[in-house]
Amino acid sequence: MNRSELVAALADRAEVTRKDADAVLAAFAEVVGDIVAKGDEKVTIPGFLTFERTHRAARTARNPQTGEPINIPAGYSVKVSAGSKLKEAAKGK
Repeated sequence: MNRSELVAALADRAEVTRKDADAVLAAFAEVVGDIVAKGDEKVTIPGFLTFERTHRAARTARNPQTGEPINIPAGYSVKVSAGSKLKEAAKGK
């Protein structure tokens, strides 16, 4: 499902216009992005998803073509965890 299909499904389910559904989806993505960028708290939708910023330590990797070591600096990543209701839906229950 791509973004336009998701917006259409949200609009039908919530009985709102596609424009309104798209605006809500865009606002949701922006708010989650802002909170994750700050890194001081996580976003939790109970039973569905949790978004949080995680720290990745500096490490040494290898170039797969040459075998030469590459230093990868420390940085941040995003961890997304499925909630219990989403896990049950994935099982088909």
